[in-house]
Amino acid sequence: MDFTEFATALAVFLSALVSLIGTSGRKRSIAQGEAKLSDLAEMTGILNPRQLMAVFGPPDMGRTWPGVTLLDVRRARGPMGWLMSSDLVDYACIAAAAAVLVFDYWLVPLALMFALGVQLAGWVVSARVPK
Repeated sequence: MDFTEFATALAVFLSALVSLIGTSGRKRSIAQGEAKLSDLAEMTGILNPRQLMAVFGPPDMGRTWPGVTLLDVRRARGPMGWLMSSDLVDYACIAAAAAVLVFDYWLVPLALMFALGVQLAGWVVSARVPK
């Protein structure tokens, strides 16, 4: 393994770790009944506030959705939601980063590049989340 593969693996690992931490905080907010527009948008991938209101109804006076559960969010999740806030996707990216350190097989760097692309796509999409 050369320095480039190691640096890429480290970047993918750190990116996925940060994503997991952010997703955990959003899940906690939703579970406590304090889901905000940005939480729901990032968890579902629905970036248009009107579409979010069509799916989850209007927010309360505090601009939160107290009646939304994690199951409701999972049902409404689209492909962009998977990119931004899926634990499964982030764990797969971490596994690809770890595989580069352990295995010396020609497919492993391809998996790492795919994981890097997934992480980059997640960050690009999350930049469009309404605040």
